[in-house]
Amino acid sequence: MMEKTKVLFVQQEITPYLKDTHMGIIGRYLPQGIQEKGKEIRTFMPRYGCINERRNQLHEVIRLSGMNLIINDTDHPLIIKVASIQSARMQIYFIDNEDYFQRKSVLYDSGNKFFKDNDERAIFFARGVLETVKKLGWSPDIVHCHGWITSLLPIYLKKAFVDNPIFSDTKIIYSIYNDDFPIQFNKNFADKIMLPGIKESDIEHYKKPSFVNITKAAIDFSDGVIIGSPDINSDIINYVNQIDKPVLEFKSMDTYIDSYNEFYDEILVNEKILSN
Repeated sequence: MMEKTKVLFVQQEITPYLKDTHMGIIGRYLPQGIQEKGKEIRTFMPRYGCINERRNQLHEVIRLSGMNLIINDTDHPLIIKVASIQSARMQIYFIDNEDYFQRKSVLYDSGNKFFKDNDERAIFFARGVLETVKKLGWSPDIVHCHGWITSLLPIYLKKAFVDNPIFSDTKIIYSIYNDDFPIQFNKNFADKIMLPGIKESDIEHYKKPSFVNITKAAIDFSDGVIIGSPDINSDIINYVNQIDKPVLEFKSMDTYIDSYNEFYDEILVNEKILSN
């Protein structure tokens, strides 16, 4: 019997943990739909401080917690929590940390200002997901990233974690949404993201870390791209139109699960043809 294809979903938002958004609804129903098509899934999102742990029955997974991630010369303990969406037979893993995710807002403060440390939150989240998947010993065939907070997973998978057997055959798909942020990340972002395996030539886009540039970098290190919203930044659409890799155009809510599932299979089949 063939092994089931394994898909890791890394989400910026999932309904019902946050208010309903287009991205959050996809975050909730796409993994369920893909699981119902016979694939094995795991799903991760940040444990934002506004998520009610009692109501959603989050609990810490001690065996996965306890690692320290060093970002900008500071230790940040990684805490892993888990909750279930019973009706979908789905578990959600949450990446938590006191410094980055205990505040009561998601990506903007109560005055609608973009958090100054969102750059480090994205670094911590991406590395936290990959370290946890390593600990789970679960080797994904596809990693599907949604939202800019996941935008570092492609470079980390292709450069920093590429020699880890868990990820050696993993393909990366990046979904682009209209979740633009208004400012640039901190100037030293390119230095902060560095890990062994990442070279100076890999980080050009990160030297001017705007939404457009970090998205371009995520596209560069992905194996396939999905247009997740109907109204994407025009600079990014122009960039996508120039790349030589599979792109799935925007799909409506009643067809996207089937289309994404076929796209995953196409990416994996392409890989088999290339490696034979």
